[in-house]
Amino acid sequence: MQTEYVNFGELSISKKTAHALADMGFEEPTPIQAKTIPLLLEGKDVIGQAQTGTGKTAAFGIPIVERLNTKEGIQALVVTPTRELAIQVAEEISKIGKHKRIKTLPIYGGESIERQMRALRFGVHVVIGTPGRLLDHLRRKTLKLDRVKMVVLDEADEMLDMGFIEDVEAIMKATSEERQTLFFSATISKEIQELTRRYLNNPEFITVSRGNITVPQIDQVYYETKEREKVEAVTRLLDILEISKAIIFCRTKRGVDELVAKMEARAYPVAGLHGDLSQHQRNQVMRRFKNNQIEVLVATDVAARGLDIENISHVINYDLPQDVEFYVHRIGRTGRAGKEGMAVTLITPRDYPQLRLIERITKTRIRREHLPDSADMAERQRDGLKERIRMIIEGGKLGYFRSIIDPLLDDYDPVDIAAAVLKMSEPEEAPVSEEISAGGIPSFKNTGAKAGMVRLFITIGRLDNIKSSELVQVICDETGIPADLIGDLQIYDRFTFIEVPNEWASCVIGCLHRQTIKGRRISVEPARGRQ
Repeated sequence: MQTEYVNFGELSISKKTAHALADMGFEEPTPIQAKTIPLLLEGKDVIGQAQTGTGKTAAFGIPIVERLNTKEGIQALVVTPTRELAIQVAEEISKIGKHKRIKTLPIYGGESIERQMRALRFGVHVVIGTPGRLLDHLRRKTLKLDRVKMVVLDEADEMLDMGFIEDVEAIMKATSEERQTLFFSATISKEIQELTRRYLNNPEFITVSRGNITVPQIDQVYYETKEREKVEAVTRLLDILEISKAIIFCRTKRGVDELVAKMEARAYPVAGLHGDLSQHQRNQVMRRFKNNQIEVLVATDVAARGLDIENISHVINYDLPQDVEFYVHRIGRTGRAGKEGMAVTLITPRDYPQLRLIERITKTRIRREHLPDSADMAERQRDGLKERIRMIIEGGKLGYFRSIIDPLLDDYDPVDIAAAVLKMSEPEEAPVSEEISAGGIPSFKNTGAKAGMVRLFITIGRLDNIKSSELVQVICDETGIPADLIGDLQIYDRFTFIEVPNEWASCVIGCLHRQTIKGRRISVEPARGRQ
């Protein structure tokens, strides 16, 4: 059967892969994908300089899926520095290849090797693994790489920092010399250059220039919440912010549809905009938005491109975009023509690395705020009710209602009468949801810290030649937490305990976990409570 091809942005890919990308919500390639995919489809070796959060996994995942023959065995190998990244890459390639029935297998330590051996015997097309466990399988002869057509080293600089260079070389030597090879790395050190000279054949060098990225001068804030509480969080913000018109950005088309349905169920005037809408539907949505029939537009990045709408007071990032440039395009929708605007971003704990990447590349610090709690919402409702009463009084025409109230004045206090009328006339509303914890911040179980604090365990200590002042500086630089909020700090030979406020704990974990400090890859997690 002849393969059908369709366009993915300006790239031509198979219809089945395009269908899978549409299911994932991808409407066009990111810059690193647009540059890398054509070269890999031509069979060229590539060195890609790109950081996490640029869409680099799909940059090599799409060509892997496109070039695989499902009737053959292992044809692609992706080497990653950590088990977390191996799982993440395996999941994404599996999604890209789901309509072609591509089988992927993540291989890493800490999981039963027998289970991995069984999976390899049943047959897979793509293996994604950490160096140590890959070598273990090679020594046991349970993994054969001599027919692998494509090898990817993902986050090569981190693998070298973690001391995996000898393992990586042993793995490369176990593959065919006819393979296609791709190195992805955030930095290109001398060691990586030496590896590329040895194992790549006339490679093309790809990088995404960030030099021209500028951020509009608007107020940028972020709120931390949990993934399952995002809908509640965004509706609270819509209730308490002074919004004239707002655009809410979701990463996928499915995300747009789901959010619109949930907000409509809560009686918010919203409409969705994404690539699956016909031109007629799109025109209808835009006409309603421009004519103020709806206050909130929920859209994907591609659908919102080229929109020229005035008086957008707020842009809300319901999901962080997969590329920094998309973030800049999004927030540029507000604050136009010299008017004030605000960009609001919802952050889950796992989003912090991408948030810090955005801050580093745009050279902007995004201010942290707390989600409004029940007391804030109740105060907002009271203010709205008082404003409605003032408008009714100033509008006059109260004669009929005065005739009802007058006879009651001899027996009751006027304030009590007014309160009773309010209670009678107001519809019964459900109390403000308590689904989100105070301030919208996830709480931690007992970690042995003082009240309001979280005690963290960090795998770095005196033997790594780290001083308390240096560690505090790193934490402040990476997270934005003020130094005076950091509490008790105890450095031991191989690890450290440090206390931070509860509302900053997820941020510190998200920003520092798996980071390299003093040449050592560290782990950060909540400490166990003191016995």
